[in-house]
Amino acid sequence: MSVHPVRLFGDPVLRTPADPVTSFDDRLARTVADLMDTVAHEEGAGLAAPQIGLSTRVFVYSCGGREGHLVNPEWEPIGEEKTHVNEGCLSIPGISLPTERFARVRARGVDVHGEPVSFEAEGILARAVQHETDHLDGVLFLQRLTPERRREAMAEIRSASWFGSAAVSGGVIYDTLSDAMAVR
Repeated sequence: MSVHPVRLFGDPVLRTPADPVTSFDDRLARTVADLMDTVAHEEGAGLAAPQIGLSTRVFVYSCGGREGHLVNPEWEPIGEEKTHVNEGCLSIPGISLPTERFARVRARGVDVHGEPVSFEAEGILARAVQHETDHLDGVLFLQRLTPERRREAMAEIRSASWFGSAAVSGGVIYDTLSDAMAVR
């Protein structure tokens, strides 16, 4: 279908919870195809619709030897084991820091036809499910970092060549970092 520009840190769409999918039509099928084309082009592990500017609860994944999509996703941990692995995000280029996530998850939702989908995941796929679902909830992985790591990330972002440019948010330029994102 099409490769879309990935929205970058500072774009308000990344901090806004996405709308649930209620219509399983050609538009949704195009969105999933575009997400797959874009994640392949960017060589990412996953991509959520808000990252291409769409407020739609759908994400795609291409990692851990598996590829697919999940519409209106939910997940739950399998056990209590957690991992601290470097995690990055296509919307925050150049930043990769240890982020705590559950080691194994059970994901469920539906596909583009509204048919139920569920699977268990571990490793990078489990991480992608959690990361992409966060995007659909308006949460960036920066919010999952320890306070010290978050400060490191924010310092890197402030000095990044892309931060503060019109490309960050589709034309909206923020005057300060706090205007771009109030990290809690």
